[in-house]
Amino acid sequence: MNATLVRRALAALTVIAILGAGFELAVERHWRSATQLVPWAALGLLAVGVLLLLLNRVSGVVRAIAAVVLAASAFGVFAHVSANMTVGTFSGALDGVSAIGQWWQAFTKSVGDTPPLAPGMLAQAALLLLLATYVTHRAPAPRHAQAPAAVRKPAGR
Repeated sequence: MNATLVRRALAALTVIAILGAGFELAVERHWRSATQLVPWAALGLLAVGVLLLLLNRVSGVVRAIAAVVLAASAFGVFAHVSANMTVGTFSGALDGVSAIGQWWQAFTKSVGDTPPLAPGMLAQAALLLLLATYVTHRAPAPRHAQAPAAVRKPAGR
C-alpha cells in the first residue's frame, strides 16, 4: 500500500477526531475555567501536528506533540473522575464504600455527571497522529533476494 496514502488517511482520521472533540467541547461550553481550556490547547496542538505531518516536517516534533496530548488526555480522565468523586462525596453516595469502589463508581458515572472517557478522544487522536509518523517511504525490495549466479564458460573451447 502507498505510504503517502496511509499517512494522509491517518491524518484525515485525526482531523475528524479534532473536529468531533471540538464540537463536543463547544456544545458542553467547556471553557469556564483554566482547566477546561486544556483540551482546547490539546486540539490546537493536534492541528499543528497534522499540518507538520502533511508537510513532511520533523517527525520528532510531531511525536512530541502526540506525547503532550496523551498526557493532557490522561489528565482529563483523572480530572473527570475526581470531579465525579467530589459530587459523590458531598452527596453522601460514597459513604461506607471502599476507596476502590469509590473510584469505580466515579469512573462509571454512578456518581457525578462528567464523562470520564470523553478525554479519551484526545488520546485516540494523538495515537493516530503518532502512528502516522511511523509510516515511512521505503525503497521497494528487490524481486529476487539472491543475485543471479555467474555463468562460467567452459574451459578450452
